[in-house]
Amino acid sequence: MKTDSILYRLFKTFPNIFFELIGQGEIEGDLYRFTSVEVKQTAFRIDGVFLPDPAVPDAPIYFSEFQFQLDANLFARFFAEIFVYLAKTDFDNDWRGVIVWASRSLEPDLPVRYWELLDSERVQRIYLDELVAIPQQSIGISLVSLIVEPQQNAAVAAKRLVVRTRQELNDDNIKREILELIETVIIYKFPKLGRMEIEQMLELGELKQTKVYQEAKLEGKLEGKLEGKLEAVSRLSELGLTAEQIAIALSLDLNLVQQTIQSSN
Repeated sequence: MKTDSILYRLFKTFPNIFFELIGQGEIEGDLYRFTSVEVKQTAFRIDGVFLPDPAVPDAPIYFSEFQFQLDANLFARFFAEIFVYLAKTDFDNDWRGVIVWASRSLEPDLPVRYWELLDSERVQRIYLDELVAIPQQSIGISLVSLIVEPQQNAAVAAKRLVVRTRQELNDDNIKREILELIETVIIYKFPKLGRMEIEQMLELGELKQTKVYQEAKLEGKLEGKLEGKLEAVSRLSELGLTAEQIAIALSLDLNLVQQTIQSSN
């Protein structure tokens, strides 16, 4: 799993952490859906888009980009995708851009043609390796910081975050998801270690055997399965299948399928 894939998974599961990262912690992450969008009549597919709930038309669309390697063409591509998307969709929402680099050294030279955009409030640039300077980080920001933590410090930082997660979070599902993300980051950082060794390193073995953890894991799987089916509804509808056919194929309630189709139109 690539490092940026971990961020995509993190922000898809906890969009509120993204808004905390950009200093907009007062925004309710539940009002946004973190997704990939395809631009009609083009070959563009844009990852990392936070689409607001249609019921909140004044909320801006957030376009995010995560960079863990140097990309000299980043700014041209980023703005091209944004403006093509805005031109080809019916959204009237305002927009914001957020570019996240692992470190400032990966930021390419700023082309003169984009200076006004980059100096405006529309575009925000964030460097993950500088987050460590923020005192009293939340669990969410600490998890983001862990992604760029040097390997020699990662195990200690991860264990500290595991302890905080177990002590400070009351929701068992959220606790399980955070712990799994911590484990995923460490697996990425220590590719030669097996999962059992990682569990021992983070002292997760006993926790994973508890009834509460197992129940939370089962509930999370069921929720994920339903979410996957609902994402498939729109695609099947676009292919010409009726709501009744989709409901039968996916074993879903017909009313739920119809509501999903209506909300996507």
